[in-house]
Amino acid sequence: MRESQKVSIIGLGREGVALARFLAQRGVTVTVSDLKTKKELAERIEGLSEFLIRFELGEHPLSLLDADVIYVSPGVPQDIPLLVEARKRGIPISSETRLFFSLCPAPIIGITGSSGKGTTATLVAQALQAAGRKTYLGENIGFPLIEKVEEIDPETIVVAELSSFQLEVLDRSPHIASILNIRPNHLDRHKSMEAYTAAKLNILRYQTAGDWAILNKDDPITSQFVDRCKGGLLLFSRKEEVEGAFIRGDKVFIRWGGGEEEVCPKKDLQLLGEHNLENILAACAISAAAGAPPEAMASACTAFKGLEHRLEFVRESNGVFYYNDSLATSPDRTIAALEAFDRPIVLLGGGRNKGLSLEGLADLIVQKVRYLVLFGEQATLLEEAVRKAQSRKRTRGVPVIKHAGDDLAKAVNLAAQVGRPGDVVLFSPAGSSHDMYRDFAERGEHFKDLVRKLKDG
Repeated sequence: MRESQKVSIIGLGREGVALARFLAQRGVTVTVSDLKTKKELAERIEGLSEFLIRFELGEHPLSLLDADVIYVSPGVPQDIPLLVEARKRGIPISSETRLFFSLCPAPIIGITGSSGKGTTATLVAQALQAAGRKTYLGENIGFPLIEKVEEIDPETIVVAELSSFQLEVLDRSPHIASILNIRPNHLDRHKSMEAYTAAKLNILRYQTAGDWAILNKDDPITSQFVDRCKGGLLLFSRKEEVEGAFIRGDKVFIRWGGGEEEVCPKKDLQLLGEHNLENILAACAISAAAGAPPEAMASACTAFKGLEHRLEFVRESNGVFYYNDSLATSPDRTIAALEAFDRPIVLLGGGRNKGLSLEGLADLIVQKVRYLVLFGEQATLLEEAVRKAQSRKRTRGVPVIKHAGDDLAKAVNLAAQVGRPGDVVLFSPAGSSHDMYRDFAERGEHFKDLVRKLKDG
């Protein structure tokens, strides 16, 4: 990295801010561009005010091509005209993740998948810490790892949650790489399942014989990637006993290197849902590849109660149990949330559709949901899907559907009005937050704040 280097950063999100600060501190000439206005980005711009950074806001002008490298934030599509022209001119395109990989002196564990990345990455980090390893965790809603790269030494280990967007431009693979599952998601961005799957596969593409891959044996897509693994391979499965992590009876086991050991009883796990059991098995297999003993895995898996915005229990009010699952930005995630409960459910669904089919979700809603409260852009689409499912299943009138427009407070109040003692009010939108909020975390915090303000009685 030369002090005379000129770079353009496209997108002033969390990664863009961290990258601009990191590069400017090292004497690089930085220009940042974002389609939002100065007013919309005032707080982030103020956070960079100590540096001589030029801002091009409201558009991505061709002047940004006057750069040695263009860094692209994960939320920016790779096919915007500026990047198409950059490729024609041979200008390198990179990212915060790619720069971190090139600078990091420690081994990296990379975890991707359509769901479960954050939970699994956190479990792995906690297992390694329980084993005495100094660990850095990079989550998609945590701090960008580039901020910590100079603190990291070869004796530490990095656990990184990697989205398909981050993997798109990656030109090297983690030492230990896991694909948890691949299901339809982000098709508004990737345009096809083939393109989405190809982005996920980048996590394995550059591995060598000395690396490790951890794959989901139960997933119909990831199970096909076994032949693509160039180094060591461990699997995880809820259905079969595999070389890796699996269930036998009512216990979690780890098998590898010719040995087999019990990790913990299933009854000691605190996370809800079969999808979280998969995340726990994945974490055990990944931790084993990183050298953690079974007792460290057990310590992490039995103590962990879950992350924010992922089937997060908020409170009980008037005998009704409120859960925040704002990270459910796809139908598949909401299906997993619905399957985690045996109680009657009042579901809050909506958000922005990402080009994904709602049919499977609608069929499950008709089976499991008593009241469906809709909000946001996707409300009409979701209602239409549920009406069709009602017709197919001949369950007219179940669930009862109520609309809250773009008013989440109204949605929460409607749910509180119809909730009965023993019910679960589940905030699991099945759509992205960008119709009403900056991100799923902001949406989830708003929901939790509204629920905390409900009055008992």
